[in-house]
Order: sequence, then C-alpha cells, then structure tokens
Amino acid sequence: MSPFLGELVGTMILVLLGDGVVANVLLDKSKGQNSGWIVIATGWAFAVLVGVFTAIALGSPDAHINPAVTLSFAVNSGNYSKIFPYISAQLIGAFLGALILWLHYLPHWAETKDPGLKLACFSTGPAIRKPLANLLSEIIGTAILVLGVASIFSKAGGGGLTPGLGPFLIAAVVWGIGLCLGGTTGYAINPARDIMPRLAHSMLPIPNKGRSDWAYSWIPVIGPLLGGSLMGIFLKYIGN
Repeated sequence: MSPFLGELVGTMILVLLGDGVVANVLLDKSKGQNSGWIVIATGWAFAVLVGVFTAIALGSPDAHINPAVTLSFAVNSGNYSKIFPYISAQLIGAFLGALILWLHYLPHWAETKDPGLKLACFSTGPAIRKPLANLLSEIIGTAILVLGVASIFSKAGGGGLTPGLGPFLIAAVVWGIGLCLGGTTGYAINPARDIMPRLAHSMLPIPNKGRSDWAYSWIPVIGPLLGGSLMGIFLKYIGN
C-alpha cells in the first residue's frame, strides 16, 4: 500500500463507475438506457465516494483522485512534491478504468449506432460548443469542487468530522455540481477523468466509434487545472 497505489486504484474506480453510469444510460440495450441526467449525476457522486474510500484504504490519505485537486492543494500549501507521483498515478488509473469499462459493456458497443453516445461514455462534451464559455464552466465547476472540499475539512466547517463522513460529504458536493452546473459541459472537473478515457476511446477497437473530438479535449484539462489553481490561491490568500 502506498499513496501512488491509492491514487491509481481510487481514480480507476472513479472512472469505471462514473463512466459506467453514463454507459448504462446511453448505450443501446442497456437496462438503464434513457434513465436520465439524475441517474448520471447520482452515479458520478457514488463513483467519487467509492473512489475516495478506495484511495484511502490503499494508502493515500489525501485521496485526491483528481489532478486539479492535487494542483490546488499544492498551490495552497506551497508543497509541490506530490504533483508528479499523484498525477502520474491518477492518469494511469483513469486509463485502466476506461479499459475495464469497455470490457464490461463489450456487447453494447456494436449495438449502439450513434458514435457520439459511445464517445460520451468516455469523455465529456459541450451542450453548446462555445470554447470560452465551456472553459469558464469547467473553471467554475472545479473551483466550487475545491472550495467545497476545503470547507468540509476546514476547522470551521468540520475539522473534527467523524471518521468516514468526509467522503460522503465530498460525494454530495460532486452530486450538487452535477445537478446544478453539469448541463453545460458535462462537468469534467477532473483532467484525468476526461483525457485518459478519451485516449482509450481513440485506441480501443470500438465498432463505428467515430472521432475522439481532440479539438475539444484541451477544455476539460485546462479548465479544471485553472479552476483548481485559482481556488488554491484564493484559499491561501483568505487563510492569511
């Protein structure tokens, strides 16, 4: 057990369950087909919950499972030593989660005719393609995520939380972001969650999968990193 292993497997579980609920709702002949946005947002919240618990259990007490969160806390603390090992583990874990997702829904890819639905099972996309507006949405969503997590574990917000309660509260924050802010870009709010499954989509032998929309891919990477960094600076400033 180690922080690297915890971040890797925690992120793998996050992507497997999170992208899994999208596949359950979108892919043809899935028993969850057309069950809607509330199911997707709820599934992603539980994906975060299980991912965080897994990361902690396997050796990462920070349980970031998100490069934007790792960067935000590094900016806030001034300690950048965790950036390379954590983000490396998160990227690997996200790719593995996407690979397992592909295997799990293996018969459904050929049954689903719309290539856009197949891509949506791996990566996010905008409801209205306006790059600056889409970037802003990802910045705001990620900033709220970091603010919510920081507030939960702050001394004023609940520094003495009962052990095990924190991950449930973090999941609630993600659930709220999905329900309230997710309709614009699909709320990636996590670079690893988008870029590595998108890479898996481009590499895997998915029937009639279409393009991986690399032209959009920078937004769910840069947006969360900017949102996390800006909130890290804000929290550091008000903390002083």
